[in-house]
Amino acid sequence: MAKIIPFRAIRPTRDKAYLVSTLPFYAYKKNVLVAKLESNPYTFLHVINPEFRKDNKTQPNTVERFEKVKEKFDEFRNQGIFTQDEKPYYYIHKQKTPTHTFIGIIAGIAVDDYINGSIKIHEHTLTQREETFKLYLDVCEFNAEPVLLTYKDTPEIDKIIYKYINQRSEYEFCTTHQIQHDLWIVKDESDIQALTLAFAKIDKVYIADGHHRTASSVLHAESKRMNQSNLNKEQNFNYFLSYLIAETKLNISEYNRAITHLNGLSESVFLERIAENFEIEESKNAFKPTQTHHFSLYLNKKWYLLKAKPTILNSPSLIEQLDSSILSNFILSPILGITDLKTDPNVIFIDGTKGFHALKKSVDSGKSKVAFGLYPVSVEQLKSIADANLVMPPKSTWIEPKMRNGLTIYDLKS
Repeated sequence: MAKIIPFRAIRPTRDKAYLVSTLPFYAYKKNVLVAKLESNPYTFLHVINPEFRKDNKTQPNTVERFEKVKEKFDEFRNQGIFTQDEKPYYYIHKQKTPTHTFIGIIAGIAVDDYINGSIKIHEHTLTQREETFKLYLDVCEFNAEPVLLTYKDTPEIDKIIYKYINQRSEYEFCTTHQIQHDLWIVKDESDIQALTLAFAKIDKVYIADGHHRTASSVLHAESKRMNQSNLNKEQNFNYFLSYLIAETKLNISEYNRAITHLNGLSESVFLERIAENFEIEESKNAFKPTQTHHFSLYLNKKWYLLKAKPTILNSPSLIEQLDSSILSNFILSPILGITDLKTDPNVIFIDGTKGFHALKKSVDSGKSKVAFGLYPVSVEQLKSIADANLVMPPKSTWIEPKMRNGLTIYDLKS
C-alpha cells in the first residue's frame, strides 16, 4: 500500500509565489544564478545560497552552512514571505510546458513504504550523498523539493483531481522557461479521505526522480526513531515530501551521450568497428531514433542510423536489453574505452528534451567528437527493472516534470 498524508504546507503568499519558487541552484548557469539572486529578493535561491555576496563564508555541505540555510528560511518566514496552512491539506499541482501537461498530487508519503519495498527504486544511491542530504535534514528540518513518484492510473484519484482543476487555482503563474504553474488546495475533508484511501489501495509506487532525497529522508527518520523512547510513527519526520503523478502523465525522454574522442581511431576504422554489431545507414537529415535498439550517430557533419544486429539482442537480462546498456557494451566500452560512465570525463550527457540539435552542436563546436542519440526507456521498462530489484545504468532516463523548490514546504519537526 502507499500511505500518504495531508500536511500543513509552509508556502509563499499568493502574490509572491512566482517570485519565490525556483529550480534547484545547479539547474542555472552561473551568470543566470547571480542575476536572479541580485534582482529578486524573494527567490528561494537566497535560502539555498544564504551567503551570496558575503566574504566570510562557510564550507559547503557542513553543519555551519546548513545552519545558515535554516536561518535564512526562518528569516523568510518572519518577514511574512511564507505562511503555514492551519490544517493539513493535499495540494494539486499542474505544469503546462510547450509540449506536455503534468498533473499530480503533493503529499507526505511514509518512509516505511520505502523500507518495506512499496516504494520501488531503479537507481543506486551514493552513500556520501545520502549522508550529506541527511545532515541537511537533521539541521534544516524541512523538505523544499518533492520527490517525484509515479503510480498506476486510478480513476478515483483522477476524479478528485479534475474536480479541482476546473476551479480557480490558488497559484497561477508562468516562468521564464515558458512553463505555466497552477496549484490547488484540497481542503474538503471527504476529498482528503478519498485520496488517502485510494492511495492505500495502490500496492506499489515508483521513484521517477529523487532517489537520494528519498534515501536521506529514511536515514533521517531512522536516526530520530533511535532517540525516541516511545516510537510515534505519525510524527512528521516519518514522512517526506512527494509529488505523485499517474504513469500516463509522466514523460520519460532519452539521455543521449557525446564523447570527446574516438580513442585514437580514424573515422573509417571507428565505423568499421561499429559495423561488427550494428547495421549502419547514412542519413541525409538529422533525426531521432523511432524505435528501440536503433541509435542515431553524428560524426563529422554526417548522420548515421545504427540498428543493433539480432546477435547482440539475445540477453535474458532486463538491464542488458536497455539501449543505454547496448550502447555501452558494444560501442562505448570496447571501441571508445569508456568503462565507467559515472567518472569518465570524456562523456557528456545531453537530455533528450534538447533534441538532436544539441548533439549536432556538441560535435560541430568541437566540444565532442561523436554523439549518440537513443530511444527513450518506457514506463513499463522502468517498472519491470524496479520490480526485479535491478538498477539502470547511469543517466538512462530524463524524466519530467522537474519540480521547483519552495512552492510547498514540508515541515519535518511539527
